[in-house]
Amino acid sequence: MKKTCMVILAALFLAGCAGMSTTEQRVLSGGAIGAGGGALIGAAAGSAAIGAAVGGGAGLLGGYLYDQYRKSHEAPQYRQTATTKKSQPKKRTKRAPAKETPEKQTPPEAAPPRAM
Repeated sequence: MKKTCMVILAALFLAGCAGMSTTEQRVLSGGAIGAGGGALIGAAAGSAAIGAAVGGGAGLLGGYLYDQYRKSHEAPQYRQTATTKKSQPKKRTKRAPAKETPEKQTPPEAAPPRAM
């Protein structure tokens, strides 16, 4: 029974991260790792709850900072957006001066049809 509950809890924990962004995943992971480490240190120091709270807060901050660091060092080809693409300036070409067009000639009035 315990084994089944542990498997179900592990599956729910892993499925809960499926719809998260990478920032959310890194912050949550940092918070969980920090809370675990803080609880261990806090238990040795006398208060596991305070250690978990402090460690969790530090882990959240650490996860966020790590995410920002990773995003700033990604390869440029993976993070191209409309704002980061540099557009090439259009080359200017010299145009020839406009030719003067002759005045439009109106066609002569049509001659009346000849009677045969």
